[in-house]
Amino acid sequence: MHETTRLAGLIQERIADTIDRHRRALQPLGPDASPLLDEALTFLAGGKRFRAQFAALGYRAVRPLNLDERVGTELGAVLDAACGLELFHAAALIHDDVIDRSDTRRGRPSVHRLFEAGHRERHWRGASDHFGLAGAILLGDLLQSWADELLQAACDALPDRSAAARAREHFNRMRSEVAVGQYLDVLEEQIPGFAEHAEQLERSTRVLVYKSAKYSVEAPLLIGAALAGADEAQEDALASFGLPVGVAFQLRDDLLGVFGDAELTGKPIGDDLAEGKRTVLVTLTRERLPATQRRIFDDLLGTDLDREQVAILQRTIRESGAVERVEEMIARNVDRATGALQGAPVRAEAAAALSGLAERAARRSF
Repeated sequence: MHETTRLAGLIQERIADTIDRHRRALQPLGPDASPLLDEALTFLAGGKRFRAQFAALGYRAVRPLNLDERVGTELGAVLDAACGLELFHAAALIHDDVIDRSDTRRGRPSVHRLFEAGHRERHWRGASDHFGLAGAILLGDLLQSWADELLQAACDALPDRSAAARAREHFNRMRSEVAVGQYLDVLEEQIPGFAEHAEQLERSTRVLVYKSAKYSVEAPLLIGAALAGADEAQEDALASFGLPVGVAFQLRDDLLGVFGDAELTGKPIGDDLAEGKRTVLVTLTRERLPATQRRIFDDLLGTDLDREQVAILQRTIRESGAVERVEEMIARNVDRATGALQGAPVRAEAAAALSGLAERAARRSF
């Protein structure tokens, strides 16, 4: 717990320093740019920092890393990469809220709604909603740019150029996979009707893997390990651990998107249902429903739901047995992940910490 708290503190300091450095560099643009930079700092405050933790543990799987020592070149490179991942994650969330037309994030208005409200309150010209969308897209782009700079700084600090190249390769692939995975998610919502069950389950799983699972766990692990000079066997072991943990992480997220406590998740109850997300949970639900009930379920999914309709869909999902099936999938993936570390060529203390973090990521309540 001490290491987790210490890492979170170091990450927050690094993020604040990064934004402050950019704020100084951007001073010639004048005070009108301040709201954009202020929201960057606010949005990046707090959070679970799972990606930063997995990046640090990826490094520790290969080389020791003392978080209590003075921040020198080695620790600084790890922190830069970990912060880069947190900035990339923030950008992905901001853009995701734009795509999904989400009104809230973490219990506060989503970024595009904040900029929209600011436009409306000041009685500026033009459409408030368009200004909000533009502001959020640009803030996400800005954070992605800064994330790339941080990753590059981490790579530049390494004397081992092949290790730097591997870390950059993992980061670049992660960015491409997330963008295409997000597109596939949007595409699923546009296609009229569901495919046959086996095909739909494969499509839903592909979105889960590439939009979220790989970049939540596997990519941070591999980036951290690459910075430490991991060999192919070490990377393979961490990938075999990271992907099933990422799948379990996203399956839990899908459950929370339907049944989570809004006070904890910061999102409205049943938000994924109103957005019409074709998740594994939804796909498994439909498989067990009689034809008439399935049509009603499909007709409600992706509409402006009231509380009663959300409750109906929640009850339908529970009674179908889909929740238990997803819980079993989560447990199997966590078991598969921890099994991948048995006899793996990684440092024992890091393997133990990874197993603990996998359990926390998969069993979380928000």
